[in-house]
Amino acid sequence: MKLTLKALSALLTYPTVELKQSAGAISEAIDTENVVPARIRDGLYRLLMELATGDLYDLQERYVLLFDRTRSLSLHLFEHVHGESRDRGQAMIDLRALYEKGGLAISAAELPDFVPLFLEFLSTRPAAEAHQLLGEPAHILAALAERLRKRHSSYEVVFRALVALASAKPKEEAVSALLDLPDPDAGDLVALDAAWEDEPVQFGPAAGNGCKDGLFAKIRAGRRPAPGVAAVRPLPRS
Repeated sequence: MKLTLKALSALLTYPTVELKQSAGAISEAIDTENVVPARIRDGLYRLLMELATGDLYDLQERYVLLFDRTRSLSLHLFEHVHGESRDRGQAMIDLRALYEKGGLAISAAELPDFVPLFLEFLSTRPAAEAHQLLGEPAHILAALAERLRKRHSSYEVVFRALVALASAKPKEEAVSALLDLPDPDAGDLVALDAAWEDEPVQFGPAAGNGCKDGLFAKIRAGRRPAPGVAAVRPLPRS
């Protein structure tokens, strides 16, 4: 599954000339392992064709409008479970520690919950572990797929592939809870401003009991790095 995870990671990075030129290699990687269901692979091939043949500036504009401008489509996992709450900082620390224990070194400027980076890390882990860890945020991935479906976006299929590869399938109630949150259109500036307003940070007893997502609990447990696993650098975002 290593090559497939790397391929899906690349598909979720900011479109560049290098990404366009790598479309053939990405398609080959997906074919080689053949772990993605055929119906989903067909969608991945269509997205790859768009990336390979589309105008670069149009592809970049599409990416920004989807993933950078719209909070509900953020490619940062903790955005969907913690927002701007204080739990997010600890979750970042925990995830960074998990990467380091697994042999993946990232710079201080990189946010560890960025989905392409998360997939790069999973590509360095044994398949069983990668399947398990991918299952923890499966409800987030499923919600992103559904929001992209409503926008008729070709990127939907990447998240469908990730959900298909996860060991644990997302619970409907968890997905529904995320889909009930505001999901403004990228052209609705007033709604976007409201969605991006900072959430209040609470302290003391009212702050709650911290991270509740299963992934973050597993992160705190820590893992030993697999022998011989080299550090992998994520693909450049721009």
